[in-house]
Amino acid sequence: MAKKYAALLRGINVGGSKKVPMAELRSVLEGLGHGDVQTYLQSGNAVFTSTEKDPTVLARELEAAIEDHFGFPVPCLVTDGAYLRAVAGACPFPAAELEGKQLHATFLSEQPGAERFAAIDREAYLPEEYRLGDRVIYLYTPNGLGRSDLAPVLLRPSVLKGIDATSRNWNTVVKLVELTRG
Repeated sequence: MAKKYAALLRGINVGGSKKVPMAELRSVLEGLGHGDVQTYLQSGNAVFTSTEKDPTVLARELEAAIEDHFGFPVPCLVTDGAYLRAVAGACPFPAAELEGKQLHATFLSEQPGAERFAAIDREAYLPEEYRLGDRVIYLYTPNGLGRSDLAPVLLRPSVLKGIDATSRNWNTVVKLVELTRG
């Protein structure tokens, strides 16, 4: 039985580099045999169905197909709708009271240990805050991610070495939850 997945591509269509037109991304996903392919925004969000049960296998296949088609590597995280609903449901911040640009989820390819974040002085970045979840960092940035002092610290190689990470604002998280239902 086919299951709905979301693919989150990192670092495409930003500043004129790594151009991945969404129509071509849909074609790449369809070429891998996936069904019901949709894309959301231009920032690398796709939803599709597949009979493959392992999201990691799906991510590696998509990465290889993207590199073959476009000629450059793009890290991809693939997750199912149940995980996205769990992420949304476990949000430690009052999502309904915040603007979508103020709340972000940084999705991670694996769970980091809390010790990786021990050197970050949380007080120094207030009112910005973060919380660790299940393979996700919830990030509250009152002035938006682009003006955040905390976000670059959380994404440093010394913190996330060996872990692929990609961030989405809360509006996108909510939309991906909706698109992966059923």
